[in-house]
Amino acid sequence: MYQTLPQSLYLLCYTVDKEKFELTNLQGRGQLLRAAALSELVIDGSLNAKGRKVVRRPAKAPADSFAAAVLHDLPTEKPKGWLQFVHNKAHTAEKPVREQLAATGAITVTHEKRLGLVGIDKVSVNDPQEVLALRERVRSAVLGGSDPAAVAVDELTMAVFAYEVEVTSVFSGKERRENKQIFKELAARYDDLVPGLRKALRDSYLASVTVGGGWGQ
Repeated sequence: MYQTLPQSLYLLCYTVDKEKFELTNLQGRGQLLRAAALSELVIDGSLNAKGRKVVRRPAKAPADSFAAAVLHDLPTEKPKGWLQFVHNKAHTAEKPVREQLAATGAITVTHEKRLGLVGIDKVSVNDPQEVLALRERVRSAVLGGSDPAAVAVDELTMAVFAYEVEVTSVFSGKERRENKQIFKELAARYDDLVPGLRKALRDSYLASVTVGGGWGQ
């Protein structure tokens, strides 16, 4: 079943062997999902990214409801820097993407109360093998010896974004350190496609880590 880039990145934050979304991978996930939608909007021609700024092009709203909501936030006249569009509404990104995945049967969301007081949503992935297959596609783009110029755009984006937001369910800290050169080459190629967005995502993530930010599950 087709999944949007935000949906795929949401699933990539799931640690299959531990059967859960680890807290370390909640940091910056709202920004991750918004950046993924923004990236798709640039690639499909809905946004014009130039000089590390972005502006909306006259275009029909995308069919995907989350992408359409993100697109609505973008300016239509004067280009503006990426960071505000990645960061400011990051806390609103989890719920719509999660609802989309639940509607397709990819995840199950149950509401629980801890200590009888605090209500939380518990998210279960229904097909862990699908997540493993997706994870291996992304890891192969970095660790499989591929030419960075030959990596498909979706895998390129997911690999670069997972690196910038330090998603440990995709790459361990050791793998990030040992493969800095290939990540650098992949990042350079991504920056040619969507200038400025990757840095905005990283800046937003680091700001969230500093204040202990992170939303949802």
